Amino acid sequence: MKMKAITLTEYGGPEVLHLTEVPKPTPKADEILIKVKATPIGVGDLWVRDFKSITPREFSMPAPFWLISRFVFGLRKPRINILGAQLSGEVVDVGSSVTRFKVGDAVMAYLGQSFGANAEYVSLKETKAVVHKPETLSFVEAALVPYGAMTAISLLDRVDIQSGDKVLINGASGGIGSFAMQLAKHYGAEVTGVCGTRRIDMVKALGADHIIDYSAVDFTNNGKQYDLILDVLGKSSFERCEQSLTDTGTYFAVSFKGKQLWQMLTTRGKSKRVICALSSETLQTLERAQALVEQDVFKVVVDKTFPLAQTADAHRYLESGQYTANIAITV
Repeated sequence: MKMKAITLTEYGGPEVLHLTEVPKPTPKADEILIKVKATPIGVGDLWVRDFKSITPREFSMPAPFWLISRFVFGLRKPRINILGAQLSGEVVDVGSSVTRFKVGDAVMAYLGQSFGANAEYVSLKETKAVVHKPETLSFVEAALVPYGAMTAISLLDRVDIQSGDKVLINGASGGIGSFAMQLAKHYGAEVTGVCGTRRIDMVKALGADHIIDYSAVDFTNNGKQYDLILDVLGKSSFERCEQSLTDTGTYFAVSFKGKQLWQMLTTRGKSKRVICALSSETLQTLERAQALVEQDVFKVVVDKTFPLAQTADAHRYLESGQYTANIAITV
């Protein structure tokens, strides 16, 4: 049997994405078959779509990670032919040994580097990062939760945020930053979100105590200090932020290179320190995210949705920078 999917066979712009028919997966004994309802479009999709053009300098991790990624994603042409790393949907078939899910269950899942969610159906093991969809979320909203929420949870586990701490999130409107901001608020922090002009309303809706428009104000020169500065996309640096940290403040580089790793080693044990860390994208972390949604801690804001056939247009819209919140594909 066949299913519709958005596929790519060469690197390039949105024009390399095509709606085609591919074999519909059949679940193995320990797998579930999910009919995809929604899947978000994020920076990761843009990168993998044209990874051949991403240089080590542009890549958000140290050069060895870039080299590994080049082999994983393909040197001359993409090895990942269907994008989409997270999804929400409905279980339509289960393998003979599956116990966690049944046909009809609504779920949300993270597929990781295997991707594949830009399609009508996805098959994955029940032990992977897949959980029941919280009833309070629509399918579109649920699709936006897994990666950002899991990353925010696992990263903030590395720092001890206390009630009353002043926390700044540089990149508060992104998939990671928006959840980190909400989680820091949940821990009792006073949170400042840094974002672009178009996304101010989104950051405000998610509960930021203070908002800084980076196009108008440089937070490193406003005279304020923070116990934690979480820099999601590496748009700043420890050198620039050092005076904006309290005497025992932490600069957390979510995107980091060798320089930040060296700074983490050399500031260990000092009053002002640098932290770098990789996220944990496990079933257990997604279960924590699920619980936080059910506790009304995590919310998402949606700007626009596109049907599967218009996935290329969704990529163009994201690349235009005109979006005000999250973008998703409905299937």
